[in-house]
Amino acid sequence: MNVAIFRTGPMLLWTAVLLFAWLYLQAWPNPVFEGDALTLQCQGWKNTPLSQVKFYRDGKFLHSSKKKQTLSMGAATVQSGGQYSCTGQVMYIPQIFTLTSETLMVQVQELFPPPVLSATPSPEPREGSLVTLRCQTKLHPLRSTLRLLFSFHKDSHTLQDRGPHPELCIPGVKEGDSGLYWCEVAPEGGQVQKESPQLEVRVQAPVSRPVLTLHHGPTDPAVGDMVQLLCEAQRGSPPVLYLFYLDEKIVGNHSAPCGGNASLLFPVKSEQDAGNYSCEAENGVSRERSEPKKLSLKGSQVLSTPTSSNWLVPWLPVSLLGMMVIAAALLVYLRPWRKAGPLPSQIPPPAPGGEQCPLYANVHHQKEKDEGVVYSVVHRTSKRSEARPAEFAAERKDSSIIYAEVRCLQPSEVSSKEVNIRSTLQESLGDCEEVLC
Repeated sequence: MNVAIFRTGPMLLWTAVLLFAWLYLQAWPNPVFEGDALTLQCQGWKNTPLSQVKFYRDGKFLHSSKKKQTLSMGAATVQSGGQYSCTGQVMYIPQIFTLTSETLMVQVQELFPPPVLSATPSPEPREGSLVTLRCQTKLHPLRSTLRLLFSFHKDSHTLQDRGPHPELCIPGVKEGDSGLYWCEVAPEGGQVQKESPQLEVRVQAPVSRPVLTLHHGPTDPAVGDMVQLLCEAQRGSPPVLYLFYLDEKIVGNHSAPCGGNASLLFPVKSEQDAGNYSCEAENGVSRERSEPKKLSLKGSQVLSTPTSSNWLVPWLPVSLLGMMVIAAALLVYLRPWRKAGPLPSQIPPPAPGGEQCPLYANVHHQKEKDEGVVYSVVHRTSKRSEARPAEFAAERKDSSIIYAEVRCLQPSEVSSKEVNIRSTLQESLGDCEEVLC
C-alpha cells in the first residue's frame, strides 16, 4: 500500500505509518445474500474525516466521492462478490496523507438455487391424462423463514400468477397443451426472481384411422405401369410410422417425423400385384388400419380376393382338369356303338292275347369291310304266337328293327363264350323262345 507524504522527515513518516494502520473497509450486511442492499464504508482511525474517497473492486475503479465515505451497491447478486478496497485523504495540518485500506473479500450467498420444473407422470403424457407441473427449489438455511412465491408460464402467456403453491395441475391434457413451460420463483417482498429452464411438454395424441388412396392412370394399370399408394392419418402426434400391406403381407414402410402423409411408389410386375391394399399408422400411442382398396390389372379377369379364399386359387385349374378327365372317361365307357338304321317311330303293340317276350335273331356277316361285325335283331313275342311263327313273322314284317353292333367272335372263342351268352339269355328270357329272322 502506498502513502503519499507532502513533507518529508522522520516524525512525519512515523505518523503516516500509524495512520495507515487505521484505514479500513467494511461491508454490510454480513453475511450478504442475494437481494440484500449491499453497502461499502471506507473508515479511518477514530472516524477520522476522509476526503477524495475512491472504491475499487478486483483492482478496478468503481466510484469516487469528495466527502462521502460510503457506497451503496444496490441489491446484491452473486456477481456482486469480489475483492474490494478503498483510498482516502487525511489532512494533518500542514500535511495531507493519501491512505489505502486492506482488501476486503465480499461473497454474496445464494438465497435459493434456480428452480427446476418437472412434469408428472411424464413430459410426454397421453391425451386425456392428468399432468402435474412441479416447480422445485430450496431456501438457504439461514433464510428459511422467508416465503417463496411461484408462477407458471407457457410459451408467451402466464398460466398462474405468483402464489404460494409450487404445483400446477392440468386435467385432461389435449394436443394443444403441447409447448414450452417454465416457472418463476421470487421471495415475498424481495427483489430476487429466478426462472427455471424451459421444459417441453408433448402431449401424445392417438392417430386417427388413415385413408388410403391409389394413384395410377385413368384406367386399370397393366404390367410395367407405376402405382402410387398414399396413406394419411388426419391427426396423431408425430412421429408416425406408416406400413403398407398387400392383403396381409407388408410391402413397404415410411416414417413421417413431423406427421403428415406417406407414399409408396412401385411398378406392377405381374398379376400377383393385384389384390387388397391397405395401410397402417402407428405412433407409439395407438395403431389404426385403413379400409382396404382393390387393385385390378388391365386385361385380367382375376380381381383381388379375400385372404381366406386365396388358397383355392392355385387348385382351381387342377380341379377343372380332373373333372374334364373324369367326364371323358365316362363318355368313352358309356358310349353305345351303333350302325345306321331307322329308329322305331313307335313301340310295337303287344301281341294279341298275351304278354310279349324278347326275340333275338341269329348272327350273320355283312360285307368284307364289316368282317368281324354281326348284327342282332331283337323283338318281343307272345307265348300264343308259338304255334304260328310264320304268321307272326309276316305280320311284323313292316315293324322297325333295332340293330346292335357286336364284334364277331373267332372260331376259337365261340365255344366257351357262346355258351355263356346263351345261358345268360335263356335265364333272362324264361319261357320265351328264339325266333330267327
